[in-house]
Amino acid sequence: MVTIRPSPDDAVFRAIADPTRREILKLLRHRRLTVGELAANFQASRPAISKHLRVLRTAGLVISHKDGTASICGLNPKPLKTVNDWLEDYRALWREGLRNLKRYVEEPANHKKEKP
Repeated sequence: MVTIRPSPDDAVFRAIADPTRREILKLLRHRRLTVGELAANFQASRPAISKHLRVLRTAGLVISHKDGTASICGLNPKPLKTVNDWLEDYRALWREGLRNLKRYVEEPANHKKEKP
């Protein structure tokens, strides 16, 4: 039996697996927002958005600080490098597959001759 131990990188993948959390990250790409401003963009309750933010903070994707009574959230894109690195192998696979398809389509021997 194989035992798989979660790595810190797994937290990033778990965090971005949820569409609400991906939308939160998208909103934070443009500027820092308070939890209330973030919650206003969703039908979910503010406590639900706070739970999503907790997951994002644990993964290191969101950094927050207090400003009076408000909690200001900002994006930390550095952990997304893990995702980019993981995808790179698949990008190479796609590029090679597309090159092979192009070669196949462009080879004259692969075209059917039309009968006059």
